[in-house]
Amino acid sequence: QVQLVDSGGGLVQVGGSLRLSCASSGRTFSSYAMGWFRQAPGKEREFVGGISWNGGNTYYADSVKGRFTISRDNTKNTVYLQMNSLKPEDTAVYYCAASRILYKPRTYEYDYWGQGTQVTVSS
Repeated sequence: QVQLVDSGGGLVQVGGSLRLSCASSGRTFSSYAMGWFRQAPGKEREFVGGISWNGGNTYYADSVKGRFTISRDNTKNTVYLQMNSLKPEDTAVYYCAASRILYKPRTYEYDYWGQGTQVTVSS
């Protein structure tokens, strides 16, 4: 069983930065690919980006490419989402998720989810 705890959200102005963290309680964190998703009010959950089990590969949605960076520290059982040049349309609840599929899992292949952390970008 893997438990994920998201943190780091908050209120930030347009153009600002935030770093989200997702800490895992499991001892097998390095066995999972990790992903970040977000859900804005009235919209469906969307994929933001992902990272392979060893951090060797990252991939992003076009909407965040070049602005967001995912990294992980398997010694700390934590994955991060660095968000720069934030825009109002980035406002959402952000969730991390873990998958046993080690590279580019599909959304339905994520087995565990964090509780979410709110990011609000004000103009």
